[in-house]
Amino acid sequence: MDYATVDRLQVKRLAVVTQPFPQGQQYIGDLWSLIARQWLNQNRDYIVKANTSLPERPTDPTFKEQCVEGIEGVLWLDPAVKRVGDGAEVAVRAQLIRCRDGEEVWAAEAGGSWDSEDKKYVERKQQYATELGQEVEPYVVPSYKLLVATLDTLPSPELNDADKEEKIDLGE
Repeated sequence: MDYATVDRLQVKRLAVVTQPFPQGQQYIGDLWSLIARQWLNQNRDYIVKANTSLPERPTDPTFKEQCVEGIEGVLWLDPAVKRVGDGAEVAVRAQLIRCRDGEEVWAAEAGGSWDSEDKKYVERKQQYATELGQEVEPYVVPSYKLLVATLDTLPSPELNDADKEEKIDLGE
């Protein structure tokens, strides 16, 4: 299969799954899935319809449970997170799995270490803390920087007019 001829037109509607919870903490998993969903909906031509985080390593590499009606692909984030000083070391293994046949469409690995404080991210940090709880604060900036850099390497799907209307209706 070739992304340019097949997946670009067929893998547009995604579910994001962060699994397992980083450090066994659901709130960090929820943060990662929400960042990925919002960033992709705002900055790329994907239509991300669902986001979740799950405690255990996936037992089904095809993510059939997430491939419900209306979902064409699953973006799996496999995180590693560790608080270090005034920030966090974060790493991710990311895969885009095609629901139709459970095949990998795209994969990337990345990691880095960032401070938890960054003047550019004050509002964003407050937004996530309000939505998910204050305990996410130290993880917002490092997680966001890593995920944006990683997700920016995803190939872009092509939306038709109906897809564009659906994306507008998401309103994220």
